[in-house]
Formats: sequence, C-alpha cells, structure tokens
Amino acid sequence: MPDCRLSPTHFCIILIERTATADNRPSIRQQSTPEGIRVLLAGSWTAARLAEPATWPQIEKDLANCCAVQVKAPTWDLRQLQRLDHTGAQLLWNAWGHHWPAGLLLQEAQRAMLTRVARYVTTPPQPTRRSAWQLFLRLGDRLLVLQEHISYFIRLNGQLLLDSLRLAAAPRRGPWRDVSGHLYRIGATALPITALVGFLIGVVLAYLMAQQLRQFGANAFIVNILGLALIRELGPVLAAILIAGRSGSAITAQIGVMRVTEELDAMRVMGIAKGYRLVLPRAIAMAIAMPLLTVWTTMAALLGGMLASDLVMDVTPAYFFQALPRAVEVSNLALAVGKSVVFGLLIALIGCHYGLRVKPNTESLGQGTTASVVTSITMVILVDALFAVIFKDIGI
Repeated sequence: MPDCRLSPTHFCIILIERTATADNRPSIRQQSTPEGIRVLLAGSWTAARLAEPATWPQIEKDLANCCAVQVKAPTWDLRQLQRLDHTGAQLLWNAWGHHWPAGLLLQEAQRAMLTRVARYVTTPPQPTRRSAWQLFLRLGDRLLVLQEHISYFIRLNGQLLLDSLRLAAAPRRGPWRDVSGHLYRIGATALPITALVGFLIGVVLAYLMAQQLRQFGANAFIVNILGLALIRELGPVLAAILIAGRSGSAITAQIGVMRVTEELDAMRVMGIAKGYRLVLPRAIAMAIAMPLLTVWTTMAALLGGMLASDLVMDVTPAYFFQALPRAVEVSNLALAVGKSVVFGLLIALIGCHYGLRVKPNTESLGQGTTASVVTSITMVILVDALFAVIFKDIGI
C-alpha cells in the first residue's frame, strides 16, 4: 500500500494555503472616524470567491446596509483589497447606484477596473408617468394612423374597381395565369386542413349538444341545430378564419418581400400596374376559392356531427340526410355562400393593403404580416355579425 502519511513540510504548506484561502475571503466592515463612517473592503473580490456558498447574498446584504440613507455619505476604502475583477467591480457599481460615491479611496488599477465597468454598463431607464395631455396626444396619433389606413384601403378598393372594369373591357388580356396559380395555392392546398378542422368541429359540437338534448329527450333536434349552425354561421366563419391565417398572411408576406427586394420599384419603373398584376388576381382567386372552401368545410363538419350523433344519440345517418333538408332551407346556404365571397374579398384586400405598406426592412415585414392576420380575422367576425343582424329573418 502507498504511504499516505504527510511530512511536516507538506502539512505546513497545506496549513498555509488554507489560512490564505480564509484570509482572502470577501469582507466588508464599517469603521467610525472623526471624518465620518468609513467602509473598509478586504479580501479577494473575484468571481470565484463571490460564487462560494452564502458569500454573494451576505455581501449584497452588507453593501445594502452600507449604502443605506445616512446623515453623511460614507467613504469607501478599497486599498486593502487583494484582488478585484469585473464581477466584483460590477457588484460595487450596482450597489453605488451606477454613480461614483462622494468619498472613495482606491488604487489606480482598481480605478481603471471600475471605470471600465462604468463605461460599458447601461443605466436602466426610469419609468415616466404620462400626463393626461400626453395620453390625449397619443390617442390623436392613433386616430391619424387609423385615418391613414382607412383612406389607403378606400383607394385600394377604388383601384380594384377600375382594374375590374379594365378586365371586363379586355378579358383576353387579363392575368388569368396568376389567377390560376393563386386559386391552386389558396384553394386546392387548403382542402386537407379545412376538412380536418371542420370534421373535428362537427364532432365537438355534436357531443356538446348531445349532453343537453338527451336531458329533454330531444335527440332528433340535433339535426336542426347542427345544420343551421354549421351551414349558416360556423362553416363560413371557420373557413374564413383558416384562410385568413393561412393565405392572408402569405399574401402580405409575398408582396412585402417584393417591397424589401425592390421588385415593386422595378414594376413601377417598367410601367406595370401593381393593382392589375398583384391585387386583382389575388382578389379574384380568393372570391372564387372561399365559397368552395366554405361548402367543403361545412360538408366535413356535417359529416363529423353526423357520425358523432350516430355514436352518442343513435341518430342514424339515414335520418340525418332525411331531416336536414327540412330543417335548413336552401336560403341559408345561399346566404353562407354570399358571405364567403365577401370574406374572401376582405381577406385578399387586407392582405394586399398591409403588403403594399411594408417598409423595406424585415421588422416591418413581420409587423405587417401579423397586423394583416389580426385585422382579417377581426373584420371577418365583425362582418359576420353585421350579416347576422341584417339577415336575421332569412331561412327561419
């Protein structure tokens, strides 16, 4: 076995190292002098020593006690410090409130360290209370921005009307290839997600209604409720919200990237009308795709509700198909298709509106895309509420 005994020399070395380690521990003490309170700092104020267990909280507590409000500010004496690195200097600078104390005794190397920390440390901004006049001016700024958006949106609608008349005068010269591409991207590629979401919504609604209708023995009326709710309201709104988040954001991002890459400026130099080549094809494609997606989503939702009704309430699919035409008149479907056309035009115009207003930087592109989706969804819900109030007696 190896000899584990320590010689006297090794023992003295270990004892000296432990004593030195204990002596350079960070410490703070206050001393009363005829000139006032003097704060004496000693030990090694480094990251390694300050990170020791219970050292950092104790030092912070002692610093807070020394920096407490007194009759006369204390004098800080750093000349007994053995070592001072950036961590210790940062701790002192934070305790001093990011400004030099009135009385300070230190060495040149310590002053250089503190000066370097003070140079690169930023003072957190102080929260300012806004006055009533400032809040009023801020409200005015918001109203001016809103007025600018409304006027620009009205001009965009007017330009769309003029471009539609131009297309009607010369239909063979229309941007039909662009319309076809947008129809595929907006409509065909959205079929799986809209069908899945619609099917799940139908299942959820059927389960929720079954719990209430079963209490009154009105199982057969689930066809009336599901048919009217899905065909007239939920189908168009659900499809519009999905397309607003999916295709509305894509429209804004596409036109916004053209702004960032200066393609819009190139189109203006070449004499290509932005409204005729960018806005009109997307508006036509969205107006055609939205009614088809609405019918598709509604059929998927009715299928999910029918299957859930058969499982939960024993309402067979045969009875569902037989009772649905009697419960929901065709005028409700016509109203849903008409609403979906308006929703599609709104989503396309709002997406183009925010895309054309994107500034040539990536931050503005992200903000415009977010604002486009939020505005589109909000307008879809508001217009649907307006349709519900105006056509409340249709199909009832």
